[in-house]
Amino acid sequence: MNVLIIGSGAREHALCWAAAKSSRVTAVFVAPGNGGTELMGGNVHNVALKATAIDDLLEFARQNAVELTIVGSEQPLELGIVDLFRNAGAKIVGPTRAAARLESSKVFSKEFMVRHGIPTAACQVFRDATAANTFIKQPQASYPQVIKASGLCAGKGVFIALNQEDALRAVADIFENRIFGHAGDEVVIEEFLQGLEASVFVLTDGVKYRLFLPAQDHKRIGDGDTGKNTGGMGAYAPASLVTPVVMRKVEELIIQPTLKGMVQEGYAYTGFLYVGLMIDNGEPSVVEYNARLGDPETQVVLPLLKSDFIAALQASIDGTLDEVPFEMHQKSAATVVIASDGYPDDYETGKSLTIPTDVASMDESYLFHAGTLISAGQLVTAGGRVLSVTALGDTLRESIDRAYRVVEKISFEGAYYRTDIGAKGL
Repeated sequence: MNVLIIGSGAREHALCWAAAKSSRVTAVFVAPGNGGTELMGGNVHNVALKATAIDDLLEFARQNAVELTIVGSEQPLELGIVDLFRNAGAKIVGPTRAAARLESSKVFSKEFMVRHGIPTAACQVFRDATAANTFIKQPQASYPQVIKASGLCAGKGVFIALNQEDALRAVADIFENRIFGHAGDEVVIEEFLQGLEASVFVLTDGVKYRLFLPAQDHKRIGDGDTGKNTGGMGAYAPASLVTPVVMRKVEELIIQPTLKGMVQEGYAYTGFLYVGLMIDNGEPSVVEYNARLGDPETQVVLPLLKSDFIAALQASIDGTLDEVPFEMHQKSAATVVIASDGYPDDYETGKSLTIPTDVASMDESYLFHAGTLISAGQLVTAGGRVLSVTALGDTLRESIDRAYRVVEKISFEGAYYRTDIGAKGL
């Protein structure tokens, strides 16, 4: 079959890698892809279409006999790409526009969790700066507080306010300076949850579901979880804090009520569901939902999937998800993101990349490109996050060491990475 993958990051490169391995797949198209997917060659082909050009993507799928489309990034979901494809009779993995509001509207997702008794932080919703500032200035206000723009902000719409000054500045940036545009028309201010973060990923047909291995992301730019939030600087899996007991609680208190609640409200949730968790003394609460696989967690959970990825996706569309294998390798995986200097703020692009040819042959190591492109025959940087270096090992320590051995071989001007990815898992 021909498969179309929509997006341009390291997550989409990992999706291409997983799809191309399947014996069911003839060709993989990725729109728009990146330098890494272009270098894959063989049966993988970049398509010069933006991920948000959903009408053009449907026409491409028709003209190229695409039998399965996988949505990697969140913007097409908010635009209703799943509705468009399904109405045209095309098979696609992802939630409808209404269901994708679990990610595209933090106000919707928080109110949904309250309606269905799903554990999450207490919050207040604001639609103007005056009301938000009045709330912040209350004498009884406690800190830290978490301030979130409601809409899609590429993983950067969350502020941890340590004091009133931080909170007022965040509200001004969102409502007055409009740093997130219309994504900041509504703001959620919520209590700061104590504990450790983890990510759980689900593949679902709306009722039945299968679980990937739990992962732990590293959001802050600096070692020791310092500095600004980013789209993610690295991850590892499986996350040991998600014990079998904790996972049962996640299923019973969060995943099952979420899927059941979406059906009850009239928009069954299908495709990938990301549940961002805070775990405190073994008790999980939802930090956020994403309506797709996460980045960089995809780069560790997919290499740990032993079963045929495409077979599972087909089954999720056909309603036979409980009839196909969904087995994991008994290994650990770690991924380290190499970013451009200045990320997540201003950074330069167009820097030449040096990647030794022996990197691809290093022990159970994979290089997933994020912000790269081929320019005049040269691989150059084209984004804030440039590469994800993933490695597997029999232990977490081994996977971390292998990943960093590869990282140290790669260079470009201004390359930056954290040196402590996976350390908290040890």
